[in-house]
Amino acid sequence: MTVLVETALGEANLFHRGKVRDTYDLGDRLLMVATDRISAFDVVLPNGIPDKGRVLTQLSAFWFDLTSDVVPSHFLHLIDGTEVEGVPFSIPPELIGRSMLIRKAKRLDVECVARGYLAGSGWVEYQDSGKVCGIPLPSGLRESDELPEPIFTPATKAESGHDINISFEEVVDLVGERTASVLRARTLAVYGFARDYARERGVIIADTKFEFGWLNDELIVIDEVLTPDSSRFWPADGYQPGQAQPSFDKQFVRDWLISIGWNREPPPPVLPDDVVEGTAAKYREAFHRITGQELLVP
Repeated sequence: MTVLVETALGEANLFHRGKVRDTYDLGDRLLMVATDRISAFDVVLPNGIPDKGRVLTQLSAFWFDLTSDVVPSHFLHLIDGTEVEGVPFSIPPELIGRSMLIRKAKRLDVECVARGYLAGSGWVEYQDSGKVCGIPLPSGLRESDELPEPIFTPATKAESGHDINISFEEVVDLVGERTASVLRARTLAVYGFARDYARERGVIIADTKFEFGWLNDELIVIDEVLTPDSSRFWPADGYQPGQAQPSFDKQFVRDWLISIGWNREPPPPVLPDDVVEGTAAKYREAFHRITGQELLVP
């Protein structure tokens, strides 16, 4: 299957090019396109994953709609055709289903992470200190155990580009106490809603991260929400605490990179076909399980 790893709608309109998304400036709005690029350990890999961008965009659009009464967002609508009101040009067919129209917001430099289960960097930190981001947890927890209640474990970017866990007090130092409190409350509210919804559909959302931005005087969710790129999805029917869990996310890619001994520095290796196909299947399954819908593929 073909993949889309680059877009070109005129460099003059390019607002930002990230690891996965290309965003174009439309005045008071933005056109955000999710490519099929995939990154691991903060490095973009040379080959993409088929339909990955469509899964990210359509799953985000699904969650933005579903959680609109929980927290406001930058989302306006999914691009599902070539002619879109508010877009001054025709949308190329290859961008349908992987693009969305959004409102501009001023991004906060805090990764807002909600954890309901002990995994990833949280598990590593807990083993060292019994805490995660300064939050004491009960002793004797195992890898992948569900926490007594979800916790807010923010992070920020170091100069290397890696996420660094920080305490709530450090968030207060960065953005102020009132803003930090709103970030925590909204992060945990959206996570709690989504966790319960997904669990009924056979998916455990172990943890997830959100980004927020200012729109006028309101903090809104921006970028993507509750996707296999930003979340740790586990099949509920195979959940066995005390070990790492199978997942519907890019952990499959990370595991392969670790297995070959890659040093996590550029240049990254090319993913073999079976890893590409396996990752694509996991992303699609996450979408189908959570939404119950068919992926829009023009």
